[in-house]
Amino acid sequence: MSKGKILILGSSATQIEVHGGYGPTGQYLNELVVPAMAFIDAGYEVVLATPSGKQPHIDAPSDSPAHFGGDQQAYQKAKDFFANNPAMTNVRTIHSVAEEGVEGYAGVFAPGGQGPVVDLMQDPDVGRILPHFHSTGKPSGFLCHGPITIAAAMPKAKEFRAAMVAGDKQKAAELAKGWPYAGYHMTVFSATEEKVIEDQILHDKLFFNMPDALTIAGATVTTTPVDFDPYVVVDRELITGQNPRSDHQIAAKLIEALDRKAGTRAA
Repeated sequence: MSKGKILILGSSATQIEVHGGYGPTGQYLNELVVPAMAFIDAGYEVVLATPSGKQPHIDAPSDSPAHFGGDQQAYQKAKDFFANNPAMTNVRTIHSVAEEGVEGYAGVFAPGGQGPVVDLMQDPDVGRILPHFHSTGKPSGFLCHGPITIAAAMPKAKEFRAAMVAGDKQKAAELAKGWPYAGYHMTVFSATEEKVIEDQILHDKLFFNMPDALTIAGATVTTTPVDFDPYVVVDRELITGQNPRSDHQIAAKLIEALDRKAGTRAA
């Protein structure tokens, strides 16, 4: 018997704006699959939803054993899970989930890769969904670039993103007013980690980095002094992980919070 359902918010993005045009993007394989498998192993049901209702595009640099500690067997298991497990292949649209209502979900999770920066942070249906988890204190996990997803809970999320792209930080701060996550402690993919991606993969610069965006919105953002060290921050219901190597840690923290919440309800 399932302990409850976890909603995974996936991205449908395949490209992201850079100063020279567009660069390739998507979802990181390990960030999606490692937590999803952990949730299922812990007794939870996983429901994956994306804006398009199709599986997220896996960002090519993440499709490697390197993101599984060099373990070829773990990498292949993850690939097979993504390709064949119904939790990954029976994808819903985020709109249909929002229309149905999310009262029956125990928690929510969004993995990274830069995809969420393109679509989830300004998706109006994500903006309808997140306040339920916030107001009820249901565990909410966001990994790497995933924490930018919670910008969707702003009253003017699309305008906020446009202001960040335009470099108008003052306007962005004004547009962020009323954001329910203002004042929360969190982490996200750091500016120095992002530079590695810009230099080695995109070969161009993004219009804004994630710590700046969340700080301007009113969050207290911390990141590790050593790039790509695992790091997870827990503040109330919100659980955020900094980078791809935080995949196992954030899954464990989210499961711990889910089990604790379930125990509280049972009591």
